[in-house]
Amino acid sequence: MTDPLSDLPAISNEHFRVPTAEHLACVAKTHAPRFLLLYGSLRERSYSRLLTMEAARLLEAMGGEVEIFDPHGLPLPDSAPDDHPKVQELRDLAAWAEGMVWCSPERHGAMTGIMKAQIDWLPLAIGAVRPTQGKTLAVMEVSGGSQSFNAVNQMRILGRWMRMITIPNQSSVAKAFLEFDEDGRMKPSPYYDRVVDVMEELFKFTLLTRNASSYLVDRYSERKESAEALSKRVNQKSI
Repeated sequence: MTDPLSDLPAISNEHFRVPTAEHLACVAKTHAPRFLLLYGSLRERSYSRLLTMEAARLLEAMGGEVEIFDPHGLPLPDSAPDDHPKVQELRDLAAWAEGMVWCSPERHGAMTGIMKAQIDWLPLAIGAVRPTQGKTLAVMEVSGGSQSFNAVNQMRILGRWMRMITIPNQSSVAKAFLEFDEDGRMKPSPYYDRVVDVMEELFKFTLLTRNASSYLVDRYSERKESAEALSKRVNQKSI
């Protein structure tokens, strides 16, 4: 039988892997799925926070464990050391979570600086650990005017950059000031139904992927690069 790799001269046979379903049959985790929720406004009546709280209630009703990060007091990126208490709190929660929800207002056609600052404080890597890689993500936005998707589209790009599994569904709530009652609860509407859909989908994707996330994001290029780096360290001349 012909070696299937014989026609791939650029491939490193040692590091090439054939994906198999057996590798996805991992031992299932038994604890409740863990979700970190971020919102992007500091206003007293923040509609992104109110929408985030509705999402949290839904995830908890489905059996999830939920933490909402309060961005008050978080410094701007690069304006404080990494061991700042709010930065460390955010990073610890990101490491704990198996899925995330990012919810931002749309301001000047984009996500808010507060939302971006939270994401910017989440590093791509801490030592050998990538705190967001392989974790699920749902994105939502609120706006004061007509429905828009600028903020959710931007957050999708960031989610991909952070190597997260961003679910297909999303929520965009137009004229958010009309969608919440005096007590801050979201009124029944198609917008609310969409939020339910998004949280349900996030929960399902998290259950589906969290046991095998390390396998799903295992990459040929990184296996090969790591091996080359190790070889250089082992074979370097004594100084």
